[in-house]
Amino acid sequence: MYTEQQVADRLEISISRLHELLDKHIFNEGTRRPANLTFTNSEVVLLAFWQRSQPKGAVLRMPKRC
Repeated sequence: MYTEQQVADRLEISISRLHELLDKHIFNEGTRRPANLTFTNSEVVLLAFWQRSQPKGAVLRMPKRC
């Protein structure tokens, strides 16, 4: 099991960025994020996927023109 700080360190992100990912993908339907979460290896992999799939900066991806 990993703590929030260990996961953030492993993903090379801040705790606030970790919380953003959690709030966007898990705690997004009125459920409050509990304090002192712990994570399994599988959950860290999923968080890493979500982190990598986010666009960097303020760049918006535009659809290809036909």
